[in-house]
Amino acid sequence: MKIVLGFSGGVDSAVCARLLTQQGHEVHGLYLDNAGAEALADTVGAAEYLGIPLTVLDVKAELEEKVCRPFTDAYLRGETPNPCVLCNPAMKFKNLLALADTLGAKAIATGHYARAENGALYKGQPANDQSYMLCRLTREQLQRLVLPLGGYEKKQVRALAEDFGLPVAHKPDSMEICFIPDKDYIGWLGQRAALPPPGDFVFHGETIGRHEGIHRYTVGQRRPGLYDGRKLYISRIDAVQNRIELALWEELFQTEVTARDFNWLVDPPEAPICATVRVRYTKWENPPCTAYIEGDRVKIHCDEPVRAPAAGQSAVLYDGDRLLGGGFIVNEK
Repeated sequence: MKIVLGFSGGVDSAVCARLLTQQGHEVHGLYLDNAGAEALADTVGAAEYLGIPLTVLDVKAELEEKVCRPFTDAYLRGETPNPCVLCNPAMKFKNLLALADTLGAKAIATGHYARAENGALYKGQPANDQSYMLCRLTREQLQRLVLPLGGYEKKQVRALAEDFGLPVAHKPDSMEICFIPDKDYIGWLGQRAALPPPGDFVFHGETIGRHEGIHRYTVGQRRPGLYDGRKLYISRIDAVQNRIELALWEELFQTEVTARDFNWLVDPPEAPICATVRVRYTKWENPPCTAYIEGDRVKIHCDEPVRAPAAGQSAVLYDGDRLLGGGFIVNEK
């Protein structure tokens, strides 16, 4: 079978390529070029070493339109966006499918640590599950998706890379957002938009200090210093009033979460459903919940409180290991 593989030249995509070719598939790589010449040269070299054809697509303009601009706008609204959640369906997987159709390939593949089986999406191994990042895929994209690393942990993939003799076996993981490689969010935002001015820190209705601009903070983050001997944390960012609300640690936890623009990977339920929920890309919270569709919102009532659900992050529902869908968290205060 011919498969179009999202290929970056890193250890994950290289191991995917080798696993797929060993299984007898014809692999064609697609590199979405939004970095510099060095990254491109590394990717081309890795594809040549593996003996797979590679298509290079310049996606800088598309990335700007579909990821960078929405990311910027969300940050300035006081939200905490996750760019990978935006990028996967709107750009990465869209381009993989487009090339697959051009080449007559039946399937697409990526190096995500999750499982795709018979049109359904499941968690990967607990140590590095990335299913959360795929919550906004379309059902068409999922139907044609192959995830070769779904049964592996990262350390096992590196061991495979060594066994295969791949030069990238010890290549460091990319930990930063691809379009902000120096991790300077503030500088990056400042080059693209007028940044918000300083405003008030508010605790239990009382102004207790000044912040340096809402773009410098995220929900759940600790405010430096103490107030009356207590640690305070950011509980809400109000862009309209240009103020940041603070709370004690125990006040960050909530049992009700609301999500908009919910993307279902199953038929939308006609009645409330029991599930589990993850409200950020972490592994330690996945409590049981009941989800209700109310108009254009999904209301999620958690059996156990979740810490600091942040507007702009995704609330993702699971039935056991199966991902049911996800939507963007909203503040309803």
